[in-house]
Amino acid sequence: MFNKSIVLKTVFVLLTIMLVSNVSMAQCAMCRATVGSNLSEGRGVIGTGLNFGILYLLLAPYLLAGGVAFFWFRAGKKELLRKLSLTNQTN
Repeated sequence: MFNKSIVLKTVFVLLTIMLVSNVSMAQCAMCRATVGSNLSEGRGVIGTGLNFGILYLLLAPYLLAGGVAFFWFRAGKKELLRKLSLTNQTN
């Protein structure tokens, strides 16, 4: 029913994600501790910079997905216009 290589690849990717996720959760705790200690010392500049960095990193996947959606929509629209022009030529 399922291709064996696809199932093995999927299991491998899922296991890799599960093993790496602990490291990324620890990173968030370290960032939080850094910001907390800097704010308690009266230095809020690092926290602001960290927040802008997080927003910057958050923006990249949305821009990428938006670009793919835009080009996909544009290609679909061109294909539809091409089919309509062929249909009009045959009539």
